[in-house]
Amino acid sequence: MYYIGLDVHKKTISYCVKNASGQVLSEGKIGSTRRELDAWVRTLPEPRMMAMEATIFTGWIYDHLLPHAEKVKVAHPLMLRAIAAAKRKNDKIDASKIADCLRCDFLPESYMIPTEMRDRRRFLRYRNLVLRQSVQMKNRISGMLMETGVSYEKLRLHRKGYFDQLMKSNEEVSDSIRPLLKLCREQIDRSILLDRTLLKTLERDPLLSGRLERLRTIPGVGPLTALTWVLEIGDVSRFRSIKQAISYCGLCGEEVRSADKVMRTPISKQRNKHIQSMLVEAARLAPRYSPELAVLYDRERQRGDGNRATLAVARKLVAHMVAVERRQSSFLPAGEFRQTTAA
Repeated sequence: MYYIGLDVHKKTISYCVKNASGQVLSEGKIGSTRRELDAWVRTLPEPRMMAMEATIFTGWIYDHLLPHAEKVKVAHPLMLRAIAAAKRKNDKIDASKIADCLRCDFLPESYMIPTEMRDRRRFLRYRNLVLRQSVQMKNRISGMLMETGVSYEKLRLHRKGYFDQLMKSNEEVSDSIRPLLKLCREQIDRSILLDRTLLKTLERDPLLSGRLERLRTIPGVGPLTALTWVLEIGDVSRFRSIKQAISYCGLCGEEVRSADKVMRTPISKQRNKHIQSMLVEAARLAPRYSPELAVLYDRERQRGDGNRATLAVARKLVAHMVAVERRQSSFLPAGEFRQTTAA
């Protein structure tokens, strides 16, 4: 077996090819294009394994090289940095170290979500970007009205009917800001339309519909939470336990243990921020729809503050979703599940 380490950049890829004993057979640099990759692959010995660090460019390179190797692995950047830290660092050395980690089975491997799921996840993340821009436009409208001393009803401002009435009948609206207000409103309308279109496209996708239907049987899990879970988590079987899933979602702190001392840090920054924010938002509303989660929220609220209680509910939602995914069936409350198991 031959082991190939790749240090991937926007325009170039540095590579290092080693055999099982660690001898360097070839190393160099190629362009980050499909044509140059195809020409380079034809020169490589077989059988071969490849590895690269996770970057924004990794996805398409991983997909392109996958048919041309026994395995293609993607390394976790932070963990790889800890393993291969050195005083001297350049692309050539990085590619060599990645090849060594792959050869010695020390590579801290990252999960690569399948290509078809990655394509759909791009839709969802684009939808989130559109919503953030829409919120910015709403804030900009409010800001311009406050800057020019225009009185308005805060709760109704971003309703289309009220906004049109404000523009027509309120004499306080200056001519200098009218074009800007109209541009912001048009951007908001486009965002709303695009949001609906993207969500409908994803919800009707046959690849996702079955999982989404099962997840939405969980009290407190709506269409957006289910979509985000499916597209950000991918294959739930990659988690050996519910604790691993909770950690991936960023709903727990880090543990620092030394001798007899144990210290828990605040919420870890090593997480999937997309699923974390969605689960926290869902956990704020879930106790309204589930008596079990309401009891959990009240109990944790008595022990600490509201944030602690919200995190406890979010962790329980993760446990519910993992259970539904593993059983491939609709959600059953704890009492009904025990009766079904006993029967």
